[in-house]
Amino acid sequence: MMPPKGRKSISPWNLCENCKVIVSQKDLTTHAEDSCPPSFESWTHGFIKQKVLYGILEEVKPQDGLKNVPKSECDNLVLLAQSALQLCDVSIGDPVIVSVQGVSTVKTAWPTLEKSLVSVLMTKSAMDLHWVRSCDGHVIVKKLTEHPLPAELISVEMTGGQSIPHADLSGLLQGKHRNKGQSIPHTDLSGLLQGKHRNRILKIGDRLCLQHYGQNLYFTVKQICPFQGATDLKDKLGMSHLGKNSPEAVHELNVELNNLKLSQDDDCGDDENLYRIVEGTKWTVGSAVKKESSQDKPSCSLASVGGLQDVIEEIHEIIQLALRSSPLVQGLPVIRGILLYGVPGTGKTMLAEAVAAESNVAIVNISGAEIYSKYLGETEGRLRQLFRTAEQQAPSIVLLDEVDALCPRRGSDGSGGSEQDKRVVTTLLTLLDGLHHSVFKAEGKKKKAVLVIATTSKPDTIDSALRRPGRFDREIEICVPSPSARLDILHKLLSRTPHKVTEDELKDVAHSAHGFVGADLASLCSRAAVRAIKRTSAGGDGLCGSDSVIVEVEDFIWAMTQVKPSAMREVLIEVPNVRWSDVGGQHELKLKLRQAVEWPLKHPEVFTRLGISPPRGVLMFGPPGCSKTMIAKALATESKLNFLSIKGPELFSKWVGESERAVREVFRKARQVAPAIVFFDELDALGGERSGSSGSGASSVQERVLAQLLTELDGVEPLGNVTVVGATNRPDRIDKALLRPGRLDRVVYVPLPDASTRQEILEMQLRKMPVASDVNIDELVGRTEGYSGAEVVAVCHEAALAALEEDLNATDVTCSHFMSALQLVTPRTPSSLLQLYEMYLKQS
Repeated sequence: MMPPKGRKSISPWNLCENCKVIVSQKDLTTHAEDSCPPSFESWTHGFIKQKVLYGILEEVKPQDGLKNVPKSECDNLVLLAQSALQLCDVSIGDPVIVSVQGVSTVKTAWPTLEKSLVSVLMTKSAMDLHWVRSCDGHVIVKKLTEHPLPAELISVEMTGGQSIPHADLSGLLQGKHRNKGQSIPHTDLSGLLQGKHRNRILKIGDRLCLQHYGQNLYFTVKQICPFQGATDLKDKLGMSHLGKNSPEAVHELNVELNNLKLSQDDDCGDDENLYRIVEGTKWTVGSAVKKESSQDKPSCSLASVGGLQDVIEEIHEIIQLALRSSPLVQGLPVIRGILLYGVPGTGKTMLAEAVAAESNVAIVNISGAEIYSKYLGETEGRLRQLFRTAEQQAPSIVLLDEVDALCPRRGSDGSGGSEQDKRVVTTLLTLLDGLHHSVFKAEGKKKKAVLVIATTSKPDTIDSALRRPGRFDREIEICVPSPSARLDILHKLLSRTPHKVTEDELKDVAHSAHGFVGADLASLCSRAAVRAIKRTSAGGDGLCGSDSVIVEVEDFIWAMTQVKPSAMREVLIEVPNVRWSDVGGQHELKLKLRQAVEWPLKHPEVFTRLGISPPRGVLMFGPPGCSKTMIAKALATESKLNFLSIKGPELFSKWVGESERAVREVFRKARQVAPAIVFFDELDALGGERSGSSGSGASSVQERVLAQLLTELDGVEPLGNVTVVGATNRPDRIDKALLRPGRLDRVVYVPLPDASTRQEILEMQLRKMPVASDVNIDELVGRTEGYSGAEVVAVCHEAALAALEEDLNATDVTCSHFMSALQLVTPRTPSSLLQLYEMYLKQS
């Protein structure tokens, strides 16, 4: 037996063949008799035309149609029949534009079964908020088809006679009721507004309501400043999240064109001036803020940029060719992209902004953190819009700060990076290519001269496709400033600061600031100024006036002990205050170290005159305890250079390639903060001799590390003002390639201390100790034959401990105590090791 036939479903809507509008079954007769075609200003029944609903505005009570919706969201919803949502191509939760008598606002679409098919339901509080004057019930609803730009700054003013002085209302914040006219803190209101309206879409003129401790506060939006400026509707057509060649993109473009035509026939407000509230949106309450265009943004001038004159001239030449019309480059490709790279703090961003500001052209700033969005395609759309703005304002300059964050490297096979990163890189490549294509226009048409200046501190992490000619044609390195450049920077920084620092004193500061970049020098001047303020106000009741504060050279000397190069913070060590005078004897070794380190810096003309280069490295070898490491500490203190101390074993890693990378990183840091000293303690653990067999495991790792070390010492990339100092007890285990001229070319034997050296060591130690008159230094020198320097010091320590063992109240150390100490501390350097050193010296 067959089941009974179901009833054929009847659509509640009908399409009028005459006027092409969709009306409900209930209104079909009325439409055919009285309103075909309907009036778009005053209609007698609701209808839909071209996915726009012309309906009847009615009130809904939250307990009727919004039972499961949070109370805080009820005023943000507009309720439509489910079938009306489908005909208008609106999904649940989509933003829609609701317009009544020409006043529009954006609400969130929500389905309902209440009222009729053409009813548009809103809460009474929402209707009273947006349409203060009485309305006739006619409402227009259409889908918001674009992604509004994010709002950077929103200025609102309170209405209804409420005032906002800058007074602090602790009582109100504690929950007390506010009297009429009582003020509310700005920061409190800004945070509450941001919390309630986050992810909302607003426009200038919208009215907002905020419930604060049981009272309703009303605001009017007076100003909205989007990120990087506002845009118009025709420019936003390029912000689609779809690919430009996809069928969906063609359909979306057709929809936009239809909407543009429709806007001429209806009163629905367009989405031209709509902006989305995002996480970073700032709110100001009570006063309008002047909208700041890219040209009005405060920027530094070239007069405040020091030490980069050559780079400034080079960029100026490029700007003249790229942005100024010249008959010499007609029909020829010109540079459209400059990449400024260098270590952080050298002034890349400051230079780019200053050069752009001095060029008297429009400036468009792009920051990766500002344009990124979680919505699919919105980031690429914003990027296209900003470039389109630059073309409209041509000649113009686009500043891409930290381009490595915007366009990270993709893998050779397309892997690496997120899908969003790949889309952004592809979009930027297309836009950069488009700058070249826009130059070749037909005769009589204006060319769109746009120059892109990008900055990065990590050029190796940028996608390689960006660095080819035709995109970033010119790459300019912003190096760590030289002493003369540091002096120029200090002059710029102190130009507006009262000081008594002479030119010679400032030169000394500049020459002592090894490895300092511009940001470090700015921090140095700031520290010196703070100390000057404290010094000047030390005798008074408080901080004195700015006119009486004068920076002196003593302030800079103190600041130099507090500020270190930013690049050294990862590898910076506390260098002990060891002087040459603290190291007994070893005069030959001290001289050779001065020749390798101090002479090239203090007397570079001597080496130039003789046509030689200074030694690149020094290897100290000798028995343990002969002050090799102590001499390196004294070298770091006396030379005042940046000092990197590396222990051989600490560079090894179990991960393949990490050990070699650690070596490269050490020398990269050293070059960055040059002049510098790299001290390798226990070098035999790092540069051991390579075996003839292939080997495996730790030996192969050591050989790879050694190969990397050899390359860094004397490879294609020069060391510059970097001196390598090594120390070892077993020179015979060090690979011979490490000791050839050009690498560790100065090999110095640090023998056991002779009689004169032991006497100096004992005198320095006994100078700190109370000794009895019976202690004879000459006798101690004779009895310590064969002792190392560390063992001589140990004898003095043991003698002092022996005196304390006899009497805790002992006031001096006697000769008997030294004799007992000599019995406890004996020479520990084997004769076989000394013979090995002698044989090594003969062979080398």
